[in-house]
Amino acid sequence: MSNKATHPPDTPLYPIREVSRLTGVNSVTLRAWERRYGLIRPQRTPKGHRLYAQDDITRIERILQWLNRGVPVSQVVDLLDQPEAVETPAPAAGDWTSQRQQLQSVIEAVDLPKLEALYYQSLALYPLSVAINELWQPVILSLEAKWASQPDDLVRRTFEAFLRSQVGIRLHYANQATRGPLILLSAMPDDPGPLWVLMCALMASEQGYRVQLLDHSLALADLPQAVARLHSSMVLLSSGQRESDDYIRQALPQAAHSLNVPIGVCGEVARLREGELNDGPVHMLGDDLPQAIARLRPLLRESGIL
Repeated sequence: MSNKATHPPDTPLYPIREVSRLTGVNSVTLRAWERRYGLIRPQRTPKGHRLYAQDDITRIERILQWLNRGVPVSQVVDLLDQPEAVETPAPAAGDWTSQRQQLQSVIEAVDLPKLEALYYQSLALYPLSVAINELWQPVILSLEAKWASQPDDLVRRTFEAFLRSQVGIRLHYANQATRGPLILLSAMPDDPGPLWVLMCALMASEQGYRVQLLDHSLALADLPQAVARLHSSMVLLSSGQRESDDYIRQALPQAAHSLNVPIGVCGEVARLREGELNDGPVHMLGDDLPQAIARLRPLLRESGIL
């Protein structure tokens, strides 16, 4: 592939903001794919602004297809120019494995400068859904499994504080920039920390929702007042734990009946309690966080909120 994209003079060209809107890939990631891996090479205006043709957009869509199959971005460049009609075996996910190991090691070493670098690198190189599915969620699951038998409060609380700060900054500016529905997002009572709700908050904000984040559990009896005072369009609860039988089977459905907005559950609790609340007023959205957030929009439409 040449170092400079060339297209016929009459080819329609799109600025990076429009390409980001069309593909769902933010402009920071598009620039990183170009600079770091040469995955795309748009034309430039005399002032240096990027312009993308339709074949660039098609190429971005192919990149997304590979990423959504779990292929690390470093391996995508070797796959892009293969014939689409040929079924190419998915490459080994060794790069993801090494990235997860590196991230977990940095978290456990309490190396905050390196953690910050990895955090921003992951959000720059990948769409958020891929970064969460392939990197952050697996690492959080691994850490929580380890902490269950070998508690390490220093590592847990330092990691939580780091993510709370980073996500809080992101939510602050994102909430000001969007007029989307407000999601009241809260942890459940048995979850020992806010890791799951922080990941949910990132994903919901990325999808254009305003997010009111409560990283400690709010009493179910207080939810109606919270919804009314915050003008929330939905309540979303998350946990990395199974939660108690009384809470899941009795208290939660009762609380849902008292609300005039939908209430959903996501995170590990949704996997551990799969099938238990399917016929009631509580919506079990699953443990795949990007998919769970994607299910909010049709749910809000069905409820007449959108």
